[in-house]
Amino acid sequence: MATVIIVGAQWGDEGKGKIIDFLASHASMVVRCQGGSNAGHTVVWQGNTYKLHLMPSGILYKDVTCVIANGVVVDIPCLLQEIDLLEKQGVSAASLRLSLRAHMILPYHYRMDELQEQLKGAGKIGTTKRGIGPAYADKASRCGIRIADLFDWEHFEEKLRLNMQEKNHLLRSYGLEELDAEPILQEYLLLRERIRPYVAETAPLINAAIESGQKVLFEGAQGALLDIDHGTYPFVTSSQPVAGGVCTGAGVGPTKIGKVAGIAKAYVTRVGDGPLPTELFDEQGERIRNAGMEFGTTTGRPRRCGWFDVPAARYSAMINGLTDLIVTKLDIFDGFEEIRICVAYEHEGRILREFPADLRVLQQCKPVYETMPGWPGTVSHCRRYDELPVQARAYLERLEQLVGTPIAIVAVGSEREQTIIRRNLF
Repeated sequence: MATVIIVGAQWGDEGKGKIIDFLASHASMVVRCQGGSNAGHTVVWQGNTYKLHLMPSGILYKDVTCVIANGVVVDIPCLLQEIDLLEKQGVSAASLRLSLRAHMILPYHYRMDELQEQLKGAGKIGTTKRGIGPAYADKASRCGIRIADLFDWEHFEEKLRLNMQEKNHLLRSYGLEELDAEPILQEYLLLRERIRPYVAETAPLINAAIESGQKVLFEGAQGALLDIDHGTYPFVTSSQPVAGGVCTGAGVGPTKIGKVAGIAKAYVTRVGDGPLPTELFDEQGERIRNAGMEFGTTTGRPRRCGWFDVPAARYSAMINGLTDLIVTKLDIFDGFEEIRICVAYEHEGRILREFPADLRVLQQCKPVYETMPGWPGTVSHCRRYDELPVQARAYLERLEQLVGTPIAIVAVGSEREQTIIRRNLF
């Protein structure tokens, strides 16, 4: 079946935008299934950089239908700003389809996000403060407002005013300034007309494409280790970025999925708080951060960097049912004399080879490393696997062996063409 799910196999920021953009040349449709504007997918093409937050990463291809599906929480002003910016760069958003069933992020969600992080103090999650968590919380509490509600204005106004009574009551209790419903209503009355050309019932659209034999690419956001059920809870996102979340977020049954490819950097990074067992606090960590330009696309925050974590990657491969692995940013190790791989953890004298569920155990784990030789020169010019230095191939093949998943694609730079194919996904 010509359907491929692309998920982040680590803590997000693995290079999904680049890989989706590369694979979209073979696809008819690219579908975003969960998350929101907290995603930051960067695409570099012909020397131009495109930073995408809500827009699917296939948007640079005019013949590819780009779908924002049911499971995404949508900040409409952010989406329209993104559309405007793309059009200024010569990219049309005419192929965009936005689900009527997707929930909206509204101004009070931003305020709730800030308040909740402030109240947690030292125990804060480290969110992007884009209202994602509160929007998903309203969705679960059955008081969320969907795109479809915008087109039943009386119903939209009623729901908005009711929700704002509750949010303002909470703001008052903390002595904070309340929000006024009137300017929000005026703003969204205009926004709904701007968004109207893009809205659609997307689940039938996606399923029809699959049934007609079209190639459909599902674009994950964040990473599997940030999944609310399977990640390092509570330091997780508010949605399900594992492969299973694609089915619920897009409205596609699991029997219609062909392959699941997980993207992992040649090292690991994480933004925000939460455990990162192989985190580097020395000059090696700084070298990786600077060479990889490891600063958040959405927040600009420096990312925490560490060596490749095999127990985490193996766990991710299991919960996602990975058929393939995609390794990005191999070029960041150019010139390293040696490269380390975390093959297990040590905790209170015991060796752990599995990713522990207990967050306190994970925080106390010390990595057990295996060391491999680096390579001189650069790999960024390589376009075939056999052009890579023997040490680079040995490193990749060791990761493949340890994770237990074949490597299909290797990225050796940020440009579209800096990509090596070992196994075809479509």
